[in-house]
Amino acid sequence: MNDTLVTVVGNVVDSPRRVNLNDGAVTNFRMASTARRYDASTQQFVDAGTLWVDVECWNGLSSNVSATVSKGDPVIVQGALTTHSWESEGGRRSAPRIRAFAVGPNLARGTAVFKRDRPARTAESADAAATESMSSALDAAPEEFGDPSTGLRLGRDYEADAETLERMNADSLSPEPAHA
Repeated sequence: MNDTLVTVVGNVVDSPRRVNLNDGAVTNFRMASTARRYDASTQQFVDAGTLWVDVECWNGLSSNVSATVSKGDPVIVQGALTTHSWESEGGRRSAPRIRAFAVGPNLARGTAVFKRDRPARTAESADAAATESMSSALDAAPEEFGDPSTGLRLGRDYEADAETLERMNADSLSPEPAHA
C-alpha cells in the first residue's frame, strides 16, 4: 500500500464530532496549519498560506480525541493523507483529509496531563499484583530497588513537587567543546 504519510502541526478550528457507526466509532475535526516565514525586508515573521484539512480518527483514537481535543487546541496530527471528493451543485469538489494514526497536543504551545488507557483488568488487581511482586523483590535485595526509607522505587516512582525539579539556567550551561 502506498499511503502518503504526513505530520501536520496546527490548531483545531471546530469542535470534534463523534459518530458511532456499524464498523466502529469515528471522530472528525478540521484543523488549520499556517506557515510562517521570515521577511528580511521587514525583519519579522509573516504568515504565509494556510492549509485547511479534515481529520478523521477511528475506534480507540476516536474515543480519546473526542474526550481530549477541543476547538482552538494546538495539535500535532500524524496519518495518511487522502482526498475526499463529492458532487455539489457547482460541480465536482474535493478537500484534503488525514486518516489519523496519532493526535497529540503541541507542547511547544502549552502543557498537558496525560492519562494512559488501562487494560481490561481493574486497577486494584494490577496494583495488588505489582505491590506483592515488588514486596517480595524488596525483601530479597532492598538496595537494588530504591530507597526503603522514602518508599521510592527506581524506575517507577519519582517526587513530583516543584521544589525537587531543577530549573535550567542558560548562564550555567557551558558551551559544548568543539571536536577536531
